[in-house]
Amino acid sequence: MSVSPNTITGDWLTHPGTQGLMQALETAGHKALFVGGCVRNALLQEPVSDVDISTDATPETVSTIAERAGFKPVPTGIDHGTVTVVAERKPHEVTTFRRDVETDGRRAVVAFSDKIEEDAQRRDFTMNALYADRHGQVIDPLHGLPDLQARRVRFVGDPEIRIREDYLRILRFFRFHAAYGDPAEGLDPEGLAACAALADGLNSISKERITAELKKLLTAHDPAPAVAAMSHAGILALVLPGADPRALAPLVHLDAEENPRWLRRLAVLGGDTDQLRLSKAEARDLTALRSATGSSDTPAALGWRLGETLGTDAIFARAATFGAHPPTDWQAELQRGATARFPVSAADLMPGLQGEALGAKLKLLESQWLSSNLTLSKDDLLKGA
Repeated sequence: MSVSPNTITGDWLTHPGTQGLMQALETAGHKALFVGGCVRNALLQEPVSDVDISTDATPETVSTIAERAGFKPVPTGIDHGTVTVVAERKPHEVTTFRRDVETDGRRAVVAFSDKIEEDAQRRDFTMNALYADRHGQVIDPLHGLPDLQARRVRFVGDPEIRIREDYLRILRFFRFHAAYGDPAEGLDPEGLAACAALADGLNSISKERITAELKKLLTAHDPAPAVAAMSHAGILALVLPGADPRALAPLVHLDAEENPRWLRRLAVLGGDTDQLRLSKAEARDLTALRSATGSSDTPAALGWRLGETLGTDAIFARAATFGAHPPTDWQAELQRGATARFPVSAADLMPGLQGEALGAKLKLLESQWLSSNLTLSKDDLLKGA
């Protein structure tokens, strides 16, 4: 991950809708600058997914200009100064320069501004306070480019002030380090100290926001150093009481060739998830994963119980937890189990057995079949039935 020169390029930058929108704003006499993630990622030569534009035009003016240019404005965040403009089928988040008027640790009351410096000052990290014009020329009002080049996640201005504006920035600090930071250099000491000192502020943040941020953190390529730092700072215990980060680094090593799966990584952390807002499916899968991690099921049995995807999670989670390697044939065995069919049906035991007795017998035979590594046949199982 390297930082290119001060001019950014990319297909997203030259997209006809993007250039058309930028030119329309400028022709109307307004500033129009790319900002945040698209500039940061372009400089790092990483994929750009969302295009954010900052302007001194008010939301109403942005909408008028967009309509006159033949684009579609959608007032997605009008109260906060944001209009989504769809240009040539591509969405752009266009937000008026802002400055904070009042903050309470969860949300901010903002006022519109015509100064890029005021807009930059209210952003969380210096690497996110980078702008670029429509030609790709980078504008760095807060001198954040050296931080990006060093892969150093540093708060804009006083870290405690930034955190008090929105306590979720504590988790964002660790998430951004996992995604963009230099693991060899560690986390910014001043920022880390501020996060530790103000950690209790996370109690005012909704479970939904905490969960969304934790998901992003755990799907980073290697979140282990950041999560270990969270643990040392006492922050992990607040969002996931009882969690132990020691198995996370081995898991990241084992699943390096796999797509990052946040529930797999959450499973090895352990801890109480009452501070999170999991969907019913996520809660069910997490319970199954934690149970499978401590079981003696073979890979084939895991495949039959959980399917290939969740079974793969269980194989890696178990290996990481117990400091072992997955069995050499685990993938074939997992697939065998996932496609297997239990050979006995209720009809095979009826009418001799009914009701609870029938269910208990089926469960017993299923246990015997799993213990045989899915090898016992129907006749084998029914011999003693």
